[in-house]
Amino acid sequence: MLLYGAGLAVPGGILLSLGGSAFYMIAGLTAIGCAFLLWRGAARAPLLYALLLCGTLIWALWESGLDGWALMPRLGLPILLGLWLLTPSVHRGLRGTTRLARTIIAAASVTGTVLIVIGVTPAAPLASPRLATSASPPTQPADGDWLEYGRDKAGTRFSPLAQVTGANVSQLQLAWSYRVGTPKDLRVALEVSPLKIEERLYLCAGNSDVIALDAESGKQIWRFEAKADPAGIFAGVCRGVAYYRAAAGGGACAERIVSITLDRRLLALNARDGARCPDFGDNGEVNLDVGMGKVEPGYYLVTSAPQIVRGKVVFGGWVTDGQYVGEPSGVVRAFDVVTGKLAWAWDMGRPAASGEPASGEAYTRGTPNSWAPISADEDLGLVYLPTGNATPDYVGSHRRPFDDAYSSSVVALDAQTGALRWSFQTTHHDLWDYDVPSQPTLVDLPNGSLALLQATKRGELFLLDRRTGKPLANVEERAAPATEVPGEHSAPTQPFSVGMPSFAGPPPSESRMWGITPFDQLWCRIKFREARYEGTLTPVGVDRPTVVYPGYLGGMNWGSVAVDPDRRIAVVNSTQVLNYDQLLSRKAADAMGIKPFSASGHGNVGGPVAQSGTPYAARIAPFLSPLVVPCTEPPYGMISAVDLNTRRLLWSRPFGTAEDSGPLLTHSHLPFTMGVPNIGGAVTTRSGLTFIGASQDNYLRAFETATGRELWRTRLPAGGQATPITYWSSSSARQFILIAAGGHGGLQTTPGDYILAYALPKH
Repeated sequence: MLLYGAGLAVPGGILLSLGGSAFYMIAGLTAIGCAFLLWRGAARAPLLYALLLCGTLIWALWESGLDGWALMPRLGLPILLGLWLLTPSVHRGLRGTTRLARTIIAAASVTGTVLIVIGVTPAAPLASPRLATSASPPTQPADGDWLEYGRDKAGTRFSPLAQVTGANVSQLQLAWSYRVGTPKDLRVALEVSPLKIEERLYLCAGNSDVIALDAESGKQIWRFEAKADPAGIFAGVCRGVAYYRAAAGGGACAERIVSITLDRRLLALNARDGARCPDFGDNGEVNLDVGMGKVEPGYYLVTSAPQIVRGKVVFGGWVTDGQYVGEPSGVVRAFDVVTGKLAWAWDMGRPAASGEPASGEAYTRGTPNSWAPISADEDLGLVYLPTGNATPDYVGSHRRPFDDAYSSSVVALDAQTGALRWSFQTTHHDLWDYDVPSQPTLVDLPNGSLALLQATKRGELFLLDRRTGKPLANVEERAAPATEVPGEHSAPTQPFSVGMPSFAGPPPSESRMWGITPFDQLWCRIKFREARYEGTLTPVGVDRPTVVYPGYLGGMNWGSVAVDPDRRIAVVNSTQVLNYDQLLSRKAADAMGIKPFSASGHGNVGGPVAQSGTPYAARIAPFLSPLVVPCTEPPYGMISAVDLNTRRLLWSRPFGTAEDSGPLLTHSHLPFTMGVPNIGGAVTTRSGLTFIGASQDNYLRAFETATGRELWRTRLPAGGQATPITYWSSSSARQFILIAAGGHGGLQTTPGDYILAYALPKH
């Protein structure tokens, strides 16, 4: 009891001195008084603790309401101490009666426990045991295929298949699995969404191998060994490939798979047998280092599937965050899908030039890149790219006008020429690593508007006219906190999509700090008070840490959104975890040995980052307690739906259980729905289902799109941090749901190399 009291009183006094809550110091002093009375054997000890427990219960309800996860750290340990005081070994040693005190302690303990359990227990899934009565094939063969990374060039992730319904989804079972294989000593991730064309699946592995599988059985048909050089790759990934079918008489490679390797080679392979297409580039490949100047190993690679539009293969590239001024260019390039010749390049530092740089020159270095999946509108002849930031990320004094003009934006380029048609910026003068990671999603609205939905790390969902880039839902410029960093500037206002729901989550406050126990919760409250936080988009400072809300995971990440065009519903999965960031003077960074990342193993990518060439390095980290749990209370992950007719939130619920997360990176095995961080996207179907993995708890789930009710889940052997697909196999007349389960290092999910396909039982 004494240790409990001291553990609250001393840091509670620090919190109070910072302008925080007085409760912890008062509670700690009361517990110390209770310890003294217990030492004296006084019967007043349980009565004093009964008053403390009742006061704690009232305070917890006042701060948290009936949120079970918020009540748990406030009440859990005090209830356990109260139960200890009820044991015979304690009250036998006290002089005088303690019956009233024991009754109060028991009543308060039961009340608090019931409130916690009710608050964390989810509603039961609503699944019916009935099987489908028929196996209706798709009306058009292409309806059963998955032709693009997001199923279509619009990135809707919607399938017209309807065999699997809410009535039979509980009968889904594993139909087959395939092991991609992970080479030793190569840090690669499996986040691929395969393509399905006719009776074949096409995918890429983390080491850049390209694979064709039989869609019915999962048996390998061919595998192209890319033999990519992994030098400098700290986290390689290939999220998808592209498919192209030439018109009649297209030659030996009339159907081809286009993919990009870790070592920056653009490949074209015969879809029939995996052989190189000899008419493409140099024996089926194009060297993407041409025109890039010096590219250090690991500093530039293409992680997302290329987009093919009007005969052009279009892609940007991933550039290592936060290392130095003048990293490789963020140029966007297009190559002829048949010949492999450069068609155009959009280099924002050379707006008048669309070709390859002259000998001895290079594309403009350090420009904002476009690493996320991209979309296209064949009819309009436009390709839509979300852009990143001009490196380094957390300072901006070195940036040029064109860097600031196009960073953290969505841009529309002419697919034929690469000319800029319009751009819309989601964050001005980005100082927070709020690059746009989500594929733009194209939707047609009932009023005839050709719309584009752009999800962002900030949790803002922008609805734009995809012809012009003008907002279709109101966007408001709001005043933003100013930077305190000498020599820096910050944008005076920032755009907020007030015409659409926000997915940033509730803003942080001292009362929303969380922990497993009162002690780490108190630690988080102190750290929050010590940091600077003046609302969303508070710039990172030097003199003290800054609470960054939302953190760099989002909001929404590369999983983007899925749209059901029949019901005009957008399904959005989002994350709510804060960052705790601080700039470091160059002198301090040098003393700490912070250097830019190199293939030899020096430096960091996730943080701290060197930002060489600027006055400041940066210490970047999620806001976690000493027990390695987020300092804000759950939920940390949500899945929601937006009615695109009314532009209002249709439903929203915590996403994922605590089963595979816990303190000190352990697995709690608690099946309670907590809402956990998630990376990956969803798929919607005509039957009104949404399928999604993504969450930290290694499950693939099915939700009812219209209501958000969870109808089915299945345990995955590894983290499902990939966007699933669904397709039709004519061999068995069944609809399959497929997901890659490879895990994710940042989420600490189970690693693996599985491709898993689920279907209803064969009749």
